[in-house]
Amino acid sequence: MSPPLASLLLLVLAINSTLALRICSFNVRSFGESKKENQNVMDVIVKVIKRCDIILLMEIKDSYNTICPLLKNRLNGEKLVSVKESYLYHDYQAGDADVFSREPFVVWFQSPYTAVKDFVIIPLHTTPETSVKEIDELADVYMEMKHRWKAENFIFMGDFNAGCTYVPKKAWKSIRLRTDHRFTWLIGDQEDTTVKKSTNCAYDRIVLRGQEIVSSVVPKSNGTFDFQKAYGLTEQEALDVSDHFPVEFRLRSPRAFANSKKSVSLRKKNKARRS
Repeated sequence: MSPPLASLLLLVLAINSTLALRICSFNVRSFGESKKENQNVMDVIVKVIKRCDIILLMEIKDSYNTICPLLKNRLNGEKLVSVKESYLYHDYQAGDADVFSREPFVVWFQSPYTAVKDFVIIPLHTTPETSVKEIDELADVYMEMKHRWKAENFIFMGDFNAGCTYVPKKAWKSIRLRTDHRFTWLIGDQEDTTVKKSTNCAYDRIVLRGQEIVSSVVPKSNGTFDFQKAYGLTEQEALDVSDHFPVEFRLRSPRAFANSKKSVSLRKKNKARRS
Protein backbone atom coordinates (compact mmCIF):
# COMPACT_ATOMS: atom_id res chain seq x y z
CA MET A 1 0.00 0.00 0.00
CA SER A 2 1.17 3.54 -0.62
CA PRO A 3 2.14 5.70 2.34
CA PRO A 4 -0.43 8.46 3.00
CA LEU A 5 2.00 11.25 2.09
CA ALA A 6 3.02 9.79 -1.26
CA SER A 7 -0.23 10.45 -3.03
CA LEU A 8 -1.34 10.71 -6.64
CA LEU A 9 -3.72 13.36 -7.88
CA LEU A 10 -5.50 13.86 -11.17
CA LEU A 11 -6.55 17.43 -11.85
CA VAL A 12 -9.01 18.14 -14.65
CA LEU A 13 -8.62 21.57 -16.23
CA ALA A 14 -9.48 23.35 -19.43
CA ILE A 15 -7.48 26.43 -20.27
CA ASN A 16 -6.70 26.60 -23.97
CA SER A 17 -8.01 23.37 -25.44
CA THR A 18 -10.25 24.55 -28.23
CA LEU A 19 -7.90 22.89 -30.71
CA ALA A 20 -6.59 19.92 -28.74
CA LEU A 21 -6.63 18.40 -25.27
CA ARG A 22 -3.22 18.42 -23.58
CA ILE A 23 -2.61 15.54 -21.17
CA CYS A 24 0.41 15.72 -18.86
CA SER A 25 2.21 13.81 -16.14
CA PHE A 26 4.43 15.57 -13.59
CA ASN A 27 6.40 14.25 -10.62
CA VAL A 28 6.68 17.40 -8.52
CA ARG A 29 9.05 15.68 -6.06
CA SER A 30 8.07 16.05 -2.41
CA PHE A 31 5.34 18.63 -2.98
CA GLY A 32 4.71 19.61 0.63
CA GLU A 33 4.72 22.57 2.99
CA SER A 34 8.15 23.94 2.02
CA LYS A 35 7.22 24.21 -1.64
CA LYS A 36 3.77 25.53 -0.83
CA GLU A 37 5.35 28.37 1.13
CA ASN A 38 7.85 29.20 -1.63
CA GLN A 39 6.04 31.69 -3.87
CA ASN A 40 8.50 31.39 -6.76
CA VAL A 41 8.20 27.62 -6.80
CA MET A 42 4.41 27.76 -6.56
CA ASP A 43 4.24 30.22 -9.45
CA VAL A 44 6.15 27.79 -11.69
CA ILE A 45 4.07 24.80 -10.58
CA VAL A 46 0.84 26.67 -11.30
CA LYS A 47 2.10 27.78 -14.72
CA VAL A 48 3.04 24.20 -15.59
CA ILE A 49 -0.38 22.92 -14.51
CA LYS A 50 -2.22 25.66 -16.41
CA ARG A 51 -0.67 24.46 -19.67
CA CYS A 52 -2.48 21.16 -19.30
CA ASP A 53 -6.10 20.10 -19.46
CA ILE A 54 -5.61 16.85 -17.58
CA ILE A 55 -2.54 16.43 -15.43
CA LEU A 56 -1.29 13.67 -13.18
CA LEU A 57 0.60 15.12 -10.21
CA MET A 58 2.83 12.84 -8.17
CA GLU A 59 4.52 13.07 -4.77
CA ILE A 60 1.99 15.38 -3.14
CA LYS A 61 2.81 15.23 0.58
CA ASP A 62 -0.05 16.96 2.32
CA SER A 63 -1.17 15.67 5.74
CA TYR A 64 -3.58 18.56 6.30
CA ASN A 65 -5.13 18.77 2.81
CA THR A 66 -4.08 22.34 2.15
CA ILE A 67 -2.22 22.01 -1.15
CA CYS A 68 -5.12 20.78 -3.28
CA PRO A 69 -7.54 23.55 -2.18
CA LEU A 70 -4.77 26.11 -2.77
CA LEU A 71 -4.22 24.83 -6.31
CA LYS A 72 -7.94 24.86 -7.01
CA ASN A 73 -8.15 28.51 -5.98
CA ARG A 74 -5.40 29.43 -8.43
CA LEU A 75 -6.68 27.39 -11.36
CA ASN A 76 -9.65 28.35 -13.47
CA GLY A 77 -11.07 26.85 -16.58
CA GLU A 78 -14.09 25.56 -18.41
CA LYS A 79 -14.81 21.88 -17.82
CA LEU A 80 -14.20 19.97 -21.05
CA VAL A 81 -14.12 16.42 -19.72
CA SER A 82 -16.06 14.50 -17.09
CA VAL A 83 -15.33 11.44 -15.01
CA LYS A 84 -17.38 8.38 -15.96
CA GLU A 85 -15.90 5.98 -13.42
CA SER A 86 -12.98 5.68 -11.00
CA TYR A 87 -11.47 2.65 -9.32
CA LEU A 88 -8.60 1.99 -6.92
CA TYR A 89 -6.90 -1.13 -8.25
CA HIS A 90 -5.94 -3.68 -5.60
CA ASP A 91 -3.43 -6.36 -6.47
CA TYR A 92 -4.91 -9.50 -4.92
CA GLN A 93 -3.50 -12.09 -7.33
CA ALA A 94 -2.17 -15.24 -5.70
CA GLY A 95 1.61 -15.25 -5.52
CA ASP A 96 1.74 -11.74 -6.90
CA ALA A 97 0.42 -9.69 -4.00
CA ASP A 98 1.54 -6.13 -3.31
CA VAL A 99 3.56 -5.71 -6.48
CA PHE A 100 2.59 -2.04 -6.61
CA SER A 101 4.15 0.31 -4.11
CA ARG A 102 1.26 2.66 -4.90
CA GLU A 103 -1.86 0.96 -6.26
CA PRO A 104 -3.09 2.74 -9.41
CA PHE A 105 -6.12 5.00 -8.97
CA VAL A 106 -7.76 4.45 -12.35
CA VAL A 107 -10.04 7.09 -13.90
CA TRP A 108 -12.31 6.75 -16.95
CA PHE A 109 -12.88 10.10 -18.66
CA GLN A 110 -15.60 11.16 -21.05
CA SER A 111 -14.30 13.68 -23.58
CA PRO A 112 -16.88 15.11 -26.01
CA TYR A 113 -14.48 17.72 -27.42
CA THR A 114 -11.84 15.31 -28.72
CA ALA A 115 -11.84 12.85 -31.60
CA VAL A 116 -11.68 9.98 -29.11
CA LYS A 117 -14.77 10.30 -26.90
CA ASP A 118 -13.59 8.45 -23.82
CA PHE A 119 -10.36 7.08 -22.40
CA VAL A 120 -9.05 5.46 -19.24
CA ILE A 121 -5.98 6.84 -17.46
CA ILE A 122 -3.96 4.35 -15.41
CA PRO A 123 -1.32 6.21 -13.37
CA LEU A 124 1.84 4.63 -12.02
CA HIS A 125 4.59 5.84 -9.73
CA THR A 126 6.98 2.99 -9.11
CA THR A 127 9.62 2.38 -6.49
CA PRO A 128 12.96 2.18 -8.34
CA GLU A 129 13.91 -1.21 -6.92
CA THR A 130 10.65 -2.82 -8.11
CA SER A 131 10.00 -0.82 -11.27
CA VAL A 132 10.36 -3.80 -13.64
CA LYS A 133 7.70 -5.82 -11.78
CA GLU A 134 5.39 -2.83 -11.43
CA ILE A 135 5.55 -1.86 -15.11
CA ASP A 136 4.94 -5.47 -16.11
CA GLU A 137 1.94 -5.63 -13.76
CA LEU A 138 0.25 -2.83 -15.69
CA ALA A 139 -0.77 -5.43 -18.26
CA ASP A 140 -2.89 -7.10 -15.58
CA VAL A 141 -4.43 -3.75 -14.61
CA TYR A 142 -5.30 -3.21 -18.26
CA MET A 143 -7.01 -6.59 -18.55
CA GLU A 144 -8.94 -6.03 -15.31
CA MET A 145 -10.20 -2.56 -16.29
CA LYS A 146 -11.01 -3.60 -19.85
CA HIS A 147 -13.12 -6.44 -18.47
CA ARG A 148 -14.71 -4.30 -15.76
CA TRP A 149 -15.63 -1.27 -17.88
CA LYS A 150 -15.54 -2.59 -21.46
CA ALA A 151 -13.35 0.39 -22.33
CA GLU A 152 -11.14 0.42 -25.43
CA ASN A 153 -8.81 3.42 -25.07
CA PHE A 154 -6.13 3.48 -22.37
CA ILE A 155 -3.40 5.86 -21.25
CA PHE A 156 -0.69 4.60 -18.89
CA MET A 157 1.49 7.37 -17.54
CA GLY A 158 3.60 8.49 -14.61
CA ASP A 159 7.03 8.08 -13.12
CA PHE A 160 7.88 4.54 -14.22
CA ASN A 161 11.53 4.89 -13.16
CA ALA A 162 12.07 3.32 -16.56
CA GLY A 163 15.48 4.74 -17.33
CA CYS A 164 19.16 4.45 -16.49
CA THR A 165 19.95 1.48 -14.25
CA TYR A 166 16.44 0.87 -12.92
CA VAL A 167 15.29 -1.01 -16.02
CA PRO A 168 18.32 -2.55 -17.76
CA LYS A 169 17.97 -3.42 -21.44
CA LYS A 170 17.61 -7.15 -20.82
CA ALA A 171 14.69 -6.51 -18.42
CA TRP A 172 12.58 -4.98 -21.20
CA LYS A 173 12.17 -8.47 -22.68
CA SER A 174 10.02 -9.49 -19.71
CA ILE A 175 7.75 -6.42 -19.65
CA ARG A 176 4.49 -7.15 -21.46
CA LEU A 177 3.70 -3.51 -22.24
CA ARG A 178 7.02 -3.40 -24.05
CA THR A 179 6.94 -6.71 -25.91
CA ASP A 180 3.29 -6.42 -27.00
CA HIS A 181 3.34 -4.13 -30.05
CA ARG A 182 -0.29 -3.14 -29.45
CA PHE A 183 0.99 -0.81 -26.73
CA THR A 184 2.36 2.45 -28.13
CA TRP A 185 5.13 4.15 -26.15
CA LEU A 186 4.94 7.92 -26.70
CA ILE A 187 7.98 8.68 -24.54
CA GLY A 188 10.93 6.63 -25.75
CA ASP A 189 14.14 5.42 -24.13
CA GLN A 190 16.17 8.34 -25.47
CA GLU A 191 13.90 11.04 -24.02
CA ASP A 192 15.57 12.84 -21.10
CA THR A 193 12.93 13.68 -18.49
CA THR A 194 15.36 14.86 -15.80
CA VAL A 195 16.31 18.42 -14.89
CA LYS A 196 19.86 17.65 -13.82
CA LYS A 197 22.29 18.12 -16.69
CA SER A 198 24.52 15.37 -15.26
CA THR A 199 21.88 12.71 -15.96
CA ASN A 200 20.09 11.57 -19.08
CA CYS A 201 17.24 9.24 -18.12
CA ALA A 202 13.73 8.54 -19.40
CA TYR A 203 12.14 7.93 -16.02
CA ASP A 204 8.69 9.27 -16.94
CA ARG A 205 6.62 7.57 -19.62
CA ILE A 206 3.32 7.67 -21.50
CA VAL A 207 1.95 4.50 -23.09
CA LEU A 208 -1.25 4.13 -25.13
CA ARG A 209 -3.45 1.15 -25.95
CA GLY A 210 -6.34 1.39 -28.42
CA GLN A 211 -6.39 2.15 -32.12
CA GLU A 212 -8.78 5.08 -31.72
CA ILE A 213 -6.73 6.96 -29.16
CA VAL A 214 -3.44 6.28 -30.93
CA SER A 215 -4.83 7.71 -34.18
CA SER A 216 -6.15 10.75 -32.27
CA VAL A 217 -2.74 11.93 -31.04
CA VAL A 218 -1.59 15.24 -32.48
CA PRO A 219 1.59 14.47 -34.48
CA LYS A 220 4.82 15.48 -32.71
CA SER A 221 2.93 16.65 -29.61
CA ASN A 222 4.45 13.99 -27.36
CA GLY A 223 7.57 14.80 -25.38
CA THR A 224 8.90 16.61 -22.32
CA PHE A 225 8.17 20.18 -21.29
CA ASP A 226 11.41 21.92 -20.32
CA PHE A 227 10.05 24.48 -17.85
CA GLN A 228 13.59 25.59 -17.03
CA LYS A 229 14.11 26.82 -20.59
CA ALA A 230 10.52 28.00 -21.05
CA TYR A 231 10.54 30.18 -17.93
CA GLY A 232 14.22 31.24 -17.97
CA LEU A 233 15.22 29.48 -14.75
CA THR A 234 18.66 28.51 -13.55
CA GLU A 235 19.25 24.80 -12.98
CA GLN A 236 18.96 25.29 -9.23
CA GLU A 237 15.72 27.26 -9.58
CA ALA A 238 14.34 24.44 -11.72
CA LEU A 239 15.47 21.82 -9.20
CA ASP A 240 13.68 23.76 -6.47
CA VAL A 241 10.50 22.95 -8.41
CA SER A 242 11.34 19.34 -9.27
CA ASP A 243 14.10 17.13 -10.60
CA HIS A 244 11.66 15.87 -13.26
CA PHE A 245 10.30 17.63 -16.32
CA PRO A 246 6.64 16.92 -17.15
CA VAL A 247 5.83 14.61 -20.05
CA GLU A 248 2.83 15.28 -22.27
CA PHE A 249 0.90 14.76 -25.49
CA ARG A 250 -2.24 16.19 -27.11
CA LEU A 251 -5.44 14.66 -28.44
CA ARG A 252 -7.05 16.14 -31.55
CA SER A 253 -10.39 17.83 -31.63
CA PRO A 254 -13.06 16.20 -33.84
CA ARG A 255 -12.70 18.96 -36.44
CA ALA A 256 -8.92 18.64 -36.63
CA PHE A 257 -9.23 14.87 -36.87
CA ALA A 258 -11.81 15.14 -39.69
CA ASN A 259 -9.64 17.65 -41.57
CA SER A 260 -6.66 15.32 -41.21
CA LYS A 261 -8.63 12.40 -42.65
CA LYS A 262 -9.81 14.57 -45.56
CA SER A 263 -6.24 15.68 -46.21
CA VAL A 264 -5.02 12.07 -46.31
CA SER A 265 -7.90 11.14 -48.61
CA LEU A 266 -7.12 14.02 -50.98
CA ARG A 267 -3.43 13.10 -51.10
CA LYS A 268 -4.34 9.52 -51.99
CA LYS A 269 -6.71 10.71 -54.74
CA ASN A 270 -4.13 13.10 -56.19
CA LYS A 271 -1.48 10.38 -56.13
CA ALA A 272 -3.87 7.97 -57.91
CA ARG A 273 -4.61 10.58 -60.60
CA ARG A 274 -0.92 11.26 -61.22
CA SER A 275 -0.20 7.56 -61.58
